[in-house]
Amino acid sequence: MLQAPRGRPGAAFLWLAVAARTMAGAPTVSLPELRSLLASGQARLIDVRSREEAAAGTIPGALNIPVSELESALQMEPAAFQALYSAEKPKLQDENLIFFCQMGRRGLQATQLAQGLGARNFAGAYREWSQKEG
Repeated sequence: MLQAPRGRPGAAFLWLAVAARTMAGAPTVSLPELRSLLASGQARLIDVRSREEAAAGTIPGALNIPVSELESALQMEPAAFQALYSAEKPKLQDENLIFFCQMGRRGLQATQLAQGLGARNFAGAYREWSQKEG
């Protein structure tokens, strides 16, 4: 996983450029596309931040499954998933399954874990949502 370097001038910019190229390899959704999907009820949003982060604010309608739990959650039986997360488990045929986190890294990780589900990453993350919608 990419880690932003600390204490070196220009290192953060270089890290952001590498992270952007890495995200380009995973399917993503832009804020305008996300708005449209939400307005039409076609998006299934999963907030992969910690429970504490999600409790402080999230995109309306998002289900919180911390990225540390995601792999096991996706392998659960539907009834167990429902009992733990109070929501229906995503199916292979679900369209517009969209993961997000605070800045994009965990959302990308979640998208990679759920590749077989046709998942996408909201590259703008909660940061962009809260700045433009919140």
